[in-house]
Amino acid sequence: MITAIVFVNAEVDRIPEVAEEIAALDGVSEVYSVTGQIDLIALVRVRQHDDIASVVADRLNKVEGVLATETHIAFRTYSRHDLESAFSLGLD
Repeated sequence: MITAIVFVNAEVDRIPEVAEEIAALDGVSEVYSVTGQIDLIALVRVRQHDDIASVVADRLNKVEGVLATETHIAFRTYSRHDLESAFSLGLD
């Protein structure tokens, strides 16, 4: 699995709609609204590098309200926690 972290600048009055449209794209696992110089961070998880281009260049960049993106490819994941269990509600 390849993970890309995509910084998104969006039109201020469309940030919630842009986030929802990006989150609905195949290959996008999560979208966060954030403070700072960018508006949104999208996590893209795909099987092949070519799929990143398909998700980011062919679809995400074309969402109405997206002004600019900056994509970072993750090499390794470092975590002391199992994130799924950390956010579990214990409703097994």
